[in-house]
Amino acid sequence: QVQLVESGGGLVQAGGSLSRSCAASERTFNNYALGWFRQAPGKERVFVSAIGWGGGTPRYGDSVKGRFTISRANAKNTVYLQMNTLKPEDTAVYYCAADRSRPFRTVPGFDRDEYDYWGQGTQVTVSS
Repeated sequence: QVQLVESGGGLVQAGGSLSRSCAASERTFNNYALGWFRQAPGKERVFVSAIGWGGGTPRYGDSVKGRFTISRANAKNTVYLQMNTLKPEDTAVYYCAADRSRPFRTVPGFDRDEYDYWGQGTQVTVSS
């Protein structure tokens, strides 16, 4: 069974940094746009960042622009999210996702309905 395995969550103080990674169990995921979403308690799952096939056109949600950086390493079937200058409002469960229905998409979508395969989610908590 194909898996997206996330790692790197945890607890950090405001102003600190965390690195997230999401590793796919199959190389075919290198053909897909990959994204990160987050869901805070009692709120909807919202877009954080995404990157297209081949590393094209990174996109960011307004609340994380300038602080978060997405990248991918196809040799490792992995997408990364570097989170800097973290704020308490960044506290959420973070999910990685793949857009498998549109292979070789260079401009990734930001709507969660465009992503059809999800990781298990990992908690990120930022203390004030």
